[in-house]
This record gives sequence, structure tokens and C-alpha cells, in this order.
Amino acid sequence: MEKPEGCILCEKPGQSNDALNYILYRGDKNFVIMNSYPYNPGHLMVAPYRHVANLEELTDEELHEHFETIRQSIKVLKRAFNSGGFNIGMNIGKVAGAGIDEHVHTHIVPRWQGDTNFMPVVSDIRVVPEALAETYKKLEGKF
Repeated sequence: MEKPEGCILCEKPGQSNDALNYILYRGDKNFVIMNSYPYNPGHLMVAPYRHVANLEELTDEELHEHFETIRQSIKVLKRAFNSGGFNIGMNIGKVAGAGIDEHVHTHIVPRWQGDTNFMPVVSDIRVVPEALAETYKKLEGKF
């Protein structure tokens, strides 16, 4: 799949249709968006509105709200999905595996006991048992 031009983490919050763009929450400095290629149902990303590539470029206000939004996202996901744990992380820079390396963001991936299967090992395919639109409906208005 060819990567689209521009930065989706800048473009999507600039558009008015949050449901179409899977934006679940808008803070003053950061927003929450569902990952379009999730590892598990409820895979969210927290990103600042400002286009910066590195964590150290965030202002104190942006950074504080970013981590408050991560905390709030975990609470929402626990209530909505009863997940047993979370993977939370950032891939900063292309060599670190960042798919969007020019705009810093944090991934929040809900996890459950036994949520992995043989598909990634056998054929490099991930199976997500829920459509994005269904997940959005579960989380919409919960922040």
C-alpha cells in the first residue's frame, strides 16, 4: 500500500467529521485517534495537534496533556473492553519503526490473555476480530 502524501496526524484533526476520521477526543493540545491498522481492537493513538517529530520538542503543556490523555484513554479502554493489560509506546524515528515518523504520537494497545494467534507467525497476517466502525461506536462519547 502506498503511503499518502502529507501528515494524517495534521490533516485529520483539521477536518470536521470526527466519526469518519475515527477521532474520539479533542483536548486543547492533543487528540485521540483510532489506529487505522490496529494490532488489537481499541488500538488508539494520542498525538499533539502541533507537527513535531520528537518528544523533546513538545512544550510542558503539550507533554502534560499528552500523558493525561494517555491515562484517560486507558480508563476508557478498561471500561469499554475489560482489557487485562496494555502496550503503550512511541516509535520515534523511521529506524525505530515509526510509520509516521514526522509527527510524534503514542500508541495504546489493549491486551488480553491469549490475544495472539498463529496467523502472524505462519503468514505475516494479523486478524482483528472487530471492524473499526464497531470499535468507534463502543468508544464514542466515553472521553
